[in-house]
Amino acid sequence: MKKIASFTVNHDVLQKGMYVSRIDGDVITYDIRMKIPNGGEYLSMRSAHTIEHLFATFARNSEHGDKIVYVGPMGCKTGFYLLVRDTLSHEEAIALVQESMAFIATFAGDIPGNTRKECGNYLYHDLEGAKEIAKDMQKVLDNWTVEKLQYQE
Repeated sequence: MKKIASFTVNHDVLQKGMYVSRIDGDVITYDIRMKIPNGGEYLSMRSAHTIEHLFATFARNSEHGDKIVYVGPMGCKTGFYLLVRDTLSHEEAIALVQESMAFIATFAGDIPGNTRKECGNYLYHDLEGAKEIAKDMQKVLDNWTVEKLQYQE
């Protein structure tokens, strides 16, 4: 079988950050890397679940909401994928992720979409853990540029 694009990335050198993972037609997939691959520290699934609810809600309610295709965690527990229409520029995508992390880092209140009726595992959250990860990502993504969106070899 043909090797998928994400398996061609050198995970031995991959650092926290935001990268263009792939472009498929009019959809750009961003790799929002929150933990160093194979580094021994991974996203807790409770925190990742909370980030998913907050990140997706913020992004879809932003001025770019109609360009958001998908926001979701990676199975390896090191980050998230953000899929957007290519009408969202790289600069706008970086700003959106920065704003999303700021939103999560300071979030207070009820987690959106977090009732039994709305969510398949509504009790499985960690808001404080999500906030800590978002605060860390704010530092990582501070002054992030389009040039940094390229994976390093």
